[in-house]
Amino acid sequence: MAIDLKKTLDAYQAKRGVFRIVDVPAMQYLMIDGAGDPNSAPAYARAVSALFPVAYGLKFAAKKDLGIDTVVMPLEGQWHAPDMASFTSRRDKSSWLWMLMIMVPDHITAEMFDAAVGKAATKKDASPILSSVRLETLEEGLCVQTLHVGSYDDETPVLADLHERFVPENGLALTGRHHEIYLSDVRRVEPARLRTILRQPVARLG
Repeated sequence: MAIDLKKTLDAYQAKRGVFRIVDVPAMQYLMIDGAGDPNSAPAYARAVSALFPVAYGLKFAAKKDLGIDTVVMPLEGQWHAPDMASFTSRRDKSSWLWMLMIMVPDHITAEMFDAAVGKAATKKDASPILSSVRLETLEEGLCVQTLHVGSYDDETPVLADLHERFVPENGLALTGRHHEIYLSDVRRVEPARLRTILRQPVARLG
């Protein structure tokens, strides 16, 4: 049976209505950058279509060559904007900058990544931006996270509570980019039932 890392790694555990402080270790990810409204910007859909063929190629290569079978991890995104109020109040999605990611296990090497990108490029429907996908290690460190259930547009009050109440009350300061982990397949799950981990890197004051 394939190993499902999102069920075993502490960094992927979150509960609805609970802000939890967690130390997120260094992990490696497939990454691709872009900008604009995720609901309408063509670049967003192109980025997603570039990431997943590489992720599945790595899954099958690891199973065949290493005898290690893991479930492909969910899509993740780091988000930022010139004015962070565009996330918590105005929701000006056109100004959003994003980096889409899929975490891959430690046994995935740079050589395996290069081979997976090369193989994906030979497919008839290959993404034209496969060359923009990269493999990098990210260490977020101290973070606060919670589980949001519902539409992405309904995240606003949760994020406002996190930024304006929980973080200052716990002697913390916002540091890195807003991070979302999409546990549900938006193509198959109605908006009210979407499950998303909301994560915010922080630092302790004093």
